[in-house]
Amino acid sequence: MDLSSMIENEARTAKAASRKLAVTRTDVKNKALLAMADALEKNENTERILAANAKDVENAKKRGTRASMIDRLALNEKRIHDMAGGLRQTASLPDPIGEVVSGTVRPNGLEIRRVRVPLGVVGIIYESRPNVTSDAIGLCVKSGNAVMLRGGSDAIESNRAIVSVLEGAAYGAGIERGAIQFIDSVDHESVGVMMGLKGLLSVIIPRGGAGLIRRVVEHSLVPVIETGSGICHTFVDESADLDMAVRIAVNAKTSRPSVCNAMETLLVHEKVAEKFLPMLAEKMRAKDVELRGDERSREIVADMKVATDEDWATEYDDLILSVKVVHSIDEAIDHINRYNTGHSETIVTRDLVNAHRFQSEVDAACVYVNASTRFTDGFEFGFGAEIGISTQRIHARGPMGLTEMTTTKYIIYGDGQIRE
Repeated sequence: MDLSSMIENEARTAKAASRKLAVTRTDVKNKALLAMADALEKNENTERILAANAKDVENAKKRGTRASMIDRLALNEKRIHDMAGGLRQTASLPDPIGEVVSGTVRPNGLEIRRVRVPLGVVGIIYESRPNVTSDAIGLCVKSGNAVMLRGGSDAIESNRAIVSVLEGAAYGAGIERGAIQFIDSVDHESVGVMMGLKGLLSVIIPRGGAGLIRRVVEHSLVPVIETGSGICHTFVDESADLDMAVRIAVNAKTSRPSVCNAMETLLVHEKVAEKFLPMLAEKMRAKDVELRGDERSREIVADMKVATDEDWATEYDDLILSVKVVHSIDEAIDHINRYNTGHSETIVTRDLVNAHRFQSEVDAACVYVNASTRFTDGFEFGFGAEIGISTQRIHARGPMGLTEMTTTKYIIYGDGQIRE
């Protein structure tokens, strides 16, 4: 059987399974999630996943993959424990399926209710991060959706091991067989095949670099929920607590520079720049961060490299930070709205008026005051996990948890009404 036929058959199997999964009881879904979490933490399974991941990491090193991207790929016992924790948290959350969103009774006596239902079959195309495999399966099971996964070639061994462990636990706990599909191929053609499965896949969610997302958005026949790349900013206002600002900026840039909620550009008000930038530069040098600044920033910190217009529009995914001194909060907001990707932005300030202006006028899915952008994450928001961070203005914006994995339908009760 050729690749296209194989994937189409898997999608048909998933669609058939989705109809039964959509009406599976909450207790069965929760039992499956807890079984999956326990399975990940069984010693033999943890060792199996780590051994598979070690092969992926070794292959990445041979290809010359930079350290920040290897960090996205690498698993350890703590990260597997966190994956299991996400599944358990998802199990503890209310089941969105069947929730009555709104209701009314019409003058003619018709009772109309709008209720949450699953999307159906969710296709997920993603790169590098094998923890996405666990997050996606867990959220789809709880929200009553079948799932078709196509991971990146760089994580193929890890994903094979994780899927094998999780689907075995899920099916053993009563989830309909076929609801979890994994495309076990690194052929790029598989992405194109998925994008053509209109009528079998309900939606495709691309999660990865800008190139992958652009390709799916531009060519998919299946509806797409776009998870955006992250050009995230931190603005240090003139009233900021500068020690706090340093802590937030260092965390936002260096805790995991390869993830989409990491800071890429730092904006500093001119009234605090001379004091703040040397403080920041010292901490960033200690973390091996390369600073690229505008003319005023380089007058204050002489060893900064020159920032070009291209830098303001770049998601580095690395220990590189562009820095700009601005004259006002207006200039900061204008810069952010010009260059950001609608992901996550933060202001460090003690001025309540400026805090409210920033949150009102900055166009992004998540807008913070006095906190790191690194908190934009389904687990941190209490969603158990997430499929991705949506930067679109649709029903899903920000971390895509259980509610975002549903649609709605209208349930109407009558007692013989007819329309005249």
